[in-house]
Amino acid sequence: MPNTPTTPAPKVLVPMLILAVLFFLFGFVTWLNGALIPFLQIVCQLNEFQALLVTFVFYIAYTVMAIPMSFLLNYLGYKKGMLAGLLIMAFGALLFIPAAKIAAYPLFLLALFMLGTGLTILQTATNPYLVCIGPRDSAAMRISVMGLVNKAAGIVVPMVFATLVLTNIEQYSADALALLPAAEQQVQLAELSNRLVLPYIYMTLMLLLLSVFIWFAPLPELPDQQNDRGIELRAVKAVLAYPQLVLGVLALFCYVGVEVIAGDTIGLYGKQLGVAHFGVLTSYTMGFMVLGYLLGVLLIPRYLSQGRALQLSAVAGVLLSLGVLFGATESQQLSAWLFGWLGIPLVPDTVVFVALLGLANALVWPAVWPLALEGLGKLTATGSALLIMGIAGGAVLPLSYGYLAEQSGNSQGAYWILIPAYLYILFYAMKGHKLRRWS
Repeated sequence: MPNTPTTPAPKVLVPMLILAVLFFLFGFVTWLNGALIPFLQIVCQLNEFQALLVTFVFYIAYTVMAIPMSFLLNYLGYKKGMLAGLLIMAFGALLFIPAAKIAAYPLFLLALFMLGTGLTILQTATNPYLVCIGPRDSAAMRISVMGLVNKAAGIVVPMVFATLVLTNIEQYSADALALLPAAEQQVQLAELSNRLVLPYIYMTLMLLLLSVFIWFAPLPELPDQQNDRGIELRAVKAVLAYPQLVLGVLALFCYVGVEVIAGDTIGLYGKQLGVAHFGVLTSYTMGFMVLGYLLGVLLIPRYLSQGRALQLSAVAGVLLSLGVLFGATESQQLSAWLFGWLGIPLVPDTVVFVALLGLANALVWPAVWPLALEGLGKLTATGSALLIMGIAGGAVLPLSYGYLAEQSGNSQGAYWILIPAYLYILFYAMKGHKLRRWS
């Protein structure tokens, strides 16, 4: 099936700039979870497994809502679909305000589910858009550019969150609260919870302003989708005939799972090891992801094919996972060597290995999308929706990690769950993406 016609370069630039704004938003909302998890663990007095329900409800929205959102996208078109996603996210951000006022964990989870739902339609629209507006052999490079923007937000957001919300957080530690009468404990926790109100008011306003921006933005519809607005259930069945897509969904399931583990559990793990600045550790992972995306922009496709980049990423993931499992928790030599000379606070070696997984993960998403969507033509939107369902890995694998860590009492040992995920990604890189029929 022929590829989508290449859009002339000048017509690519404006959509790319607009999409960059959206990808910054994706990063802003998504990577806030890494700092939010240990915060809510304190406010709502949760164990590690309960705290990781944050990632579960946020990412399970992608699975629950992917197909309905793809139908909505087919009906509305890409531009109006993006607008709908932003408005749903604004509603989710607004829910954080009453949740913070009463410190109700179920309401926090509902708000996170709504944010995930809005992101589902935005991701379903923007990723195939990036693949189809230019040559497919450079699609991973374009997605890498967006990844740079996304992960740059992931570096900034935990620092902003720490400044606005986590100041003097040590006075709310379990040991400090245990010294207070029960009534005073509740007063202190309510005061801490209320710190979320102002940031989420700002977020709601930002999402509404961005909705206005998208409404007036010059975003053209993709040629393959302009006459494909029907809600056709048969399209779901049709795309299942493409092995590279179905196996790609599983690859993204594994990838998002390990990406979220690296970005969202590092704060909990650092907190357990006594790292004082645990609230900003997600920025370490995102920093290495930015480095990985820079390499993708420079190397793909001129020096490195999308398939080879995926192979190298998977191998690096396995090796770094072994570093997490068997590295030293007392030593800080690795961080001193890598970034201590920049004045960045040092952390234990095993925490560095978790952060370095960001480097291994960076090129997986941009490589899998074009490989999985190759040859889908008019089924691209439906195929994209199935790929978005793979984001459920961000719900299942981190929660599984939390369960293993809670049951064993060994957060470091629970990271073994990373290795089979990276091995599957390696299989997809070596063979899975090349399959064109089931046999």
